[in-house]
Formats: sequence, C-alpha cells, structure tokens
Amino acid sequence: QVQLEESGGGLAQAGGSLRLSCAASGRTFDTYVLAWFRQAPGKEREFVASIAWSGGTTYYANSVKGRFTISRDNAKNTVYLQMNSLKPEDTAVYYCAAKIGSIWYTRGNEYNYWGQGTQVTVSS
Repeated sequence: QVQLEESGGGLAQAGGSLRLSCAASGRTFDTYVLAWFRQAPGKEREFVASIAWSGGTTYYANSVKGRFTISRDNAKNTVYLQMNSLKPEDTAVYYCAAKIGSIWYTRGNEYNYWGQGTQVTVSS
C-alpha cells in the first residue's frame, strides 16, 4: 500500500519561499508519477506540478511555472516542492499524490494515492 506524508508547510510572506516534502513508502516507485495539488478554501483542487520517478521529467501548471520547482530524491523516496516568489494566491492546502503513469495527468481523480495535506499560508 502506497503511503504519502507531506511536511514543510507553514506561513510565509509574499515574495518568500517554502519547501514542501512528500515522503513516499510502500512500493517501488519506478513506474510512478508523483504530483502536487493544492486546494484553497472555496475552490476546486488544482494541479501544481508532477514528476516522473524514473528519469525525473517534470510538468508544471502555468500559474507556478518559473516560481516552483518539483524534484525527487530517489535514495530518500522523497519528492520536494520548492516554492519561491510566493504570492497570497498560493495560499492553500497542498497535497502529494501518486499514480502509475505519465506526468501529463493533471486531474485529481486520475491519482490513486494521496497524502493528508499540509497548509501553506502566504501573507501580503
């Protein structure tokens, strides 16, 4: 059973940075893609970024491209989301998700496994 555990959320000022971590366990992830989604109060869940575990190919939502970087550490079975130049509109609960397949899946219902989420709040 795949387990995902996020950490690293918190409060940041606009223009600041945070790094989220997602510790993955329970499987060998060679054929998996891991992704970050976010959900702000009153809004639908939104795709943020994805990374192929094997090869490290990445894909980003336009809203975060150039500001956020997704990466993974195979030895630690951990995926990271480095968030720079944060904006108040980045405020949301951020979720880590996993599925077998390619990085082009951007809909939440396409992902099989989810973490519990971590809150990110950006003040203006």
